[in-house]
Amino acid sequence: MKIKNPMLGILTVSVCLSGLVVGQSSAKGTREIAANEAKAVVGAPAPTVSKSDYVIGTDDILQISVWKEPELSQTVTVRPDGKITLPLIGDVTARGITSRQLEAKLDKKLETYVSDPAATVSVKESRSEKFNIVGEVQKPGAYIITGPVTVLDAISMAGGFREWAKQKKIYVLRNAGASSERLAFNYKDVIKGRHIEENIQLRPADTVVVP
Repeated sequence: MKIKNPMLGILTVSVCLSGLVVGQSSAKGTREIAANEAKAVVGAPAPTVSKSDYVIGTDDILQISVWKEPELSQTVTVRPDGKITLPLIGDVTARGITSRQLEAKLDKKLETYVSDPAATVSVKESRSEKFNIVGEVQKPGAYIITGPVTVLDAISMAGGFREWAKQKKIYVLRNAGASSERLAFNYKDVIKGRHIEENIQLRPADTVVVP
């Protein structure tokens, strides 16, 4: 194609080259984003506890299903004595074992009454995992852990501080084997963005103490 205006030709070539550079840059950026996402997926930490590893506790609500035996399927709550009650087999200890272990226990007990039993246990609602908060808060007591809960979350759930709370002297008591670990929490510092590592995620049986 013959270009009548030389300046137009230069402009056309410049635009084409710019488009090529932009296209290469965009493609490179896309590849880098894809690579980073892949690295993030590959490098993402695997969960340490699976559903099959969950240890059943008091107050947990369980869904028990027995294959082809709808009359034996029940929604039950683990009692304070750690047991549940089902038709035919009566009381069964559920506390302290996993769902998979309870399934095996139920299958064994049901063999007397059902041919080839196949029980399925699922935790419908976890109520056994709790933390405690005591001292100078509006609503001290035990709270169910339904998701990640930090010390700040715990204070909020307990309605905040009372008038004489020592907000710089808060600590978390955590069972560490045969002893207890004491983890300091300075509320004044944390809300100002200092020592935010003190705002730890609470574990079941942790106790937040507000002097």
